[in-house]
Amino acid sequence: MQIAGLQKSTLLDYPSKIAAVIFTLGCNFRCPYCHNPNLITAVSSGSLLDETAILDFLYQRKGKLDAVVVSGGEPTLQKDLNGFFKRLKELGYLTKLDTNGTNPEAVQNLVNDRLVDYIAMDIKSPLNKYEQTVCRKIDIEKVKDSINFIMSCGVDYEFRTTVVQSQLNYNDFENIGQTLKGAKRYYLQKFRPDITLNPEFSKEKTYTDNEFNRIRDSLTNYIEEVFVR
Repeated sequence: MQIAGLQKSTLLDYPSKIAAVIFTLGCNFRCPYCHNPNLITAVSSGSLLDETAILDFLYQRKGKLDAVVVSGGEPTLQKDLNGFFKRLKELGYLTKLDTNGTNPEAVQNLVNDRLVDYIAMDIKSPLNKYEQTVCRKIDIEKVKDSINFIMSCGVDYEFRTTVVQSQLNYNDFENIGQTLKGAKRYYLQKFRPDITLNPEFSKEKTYTDNEFNRIRDSLTNYIEEVFVR
């Protein structure tokens, strides 16, 4: 595993649990609003964190942490993802995967091996606007496969979208709702311009609270629970 970062404790990333977050290196998207641009491209091997040291830290924190979140970057690019999740489970932790959904096979392998307890998948935009939003050519069928699998696999999950106003209009959310029809949980995440992959996006804005409420209410026609954060 190429581990590029560690957040030792958070109450926000795993519902109702105290968790550590492990950030893996590398991503196959280039979302201009990305708030982890340092995780996208290769860094010197000396900048990567030692996997054994991370596992030792987690061993020492047993009883104080409930869960470990594996985020990125895009974790499913990692060759030893299943092996790493297995080691987390051997330590007794609940596990969560953050993914962009472009590698449904990797998600399925974790579920089939009973190695993941919670999945969060980013929905970048309506399916017809994905390549424009992520600035890469992608196989949109794989994204669809991930959505369908996550909704039906029996593991707890959420979908989420980071909302930049210039990228997503009201009709776009209607289309997202139709794609996620029947889903359990969906989060609208307010874009924050603190750090962005594309410096020009530091000038971008998100919707007002009232506008978010309107968007949320429209999505409840399709999705059981919709939240703004």
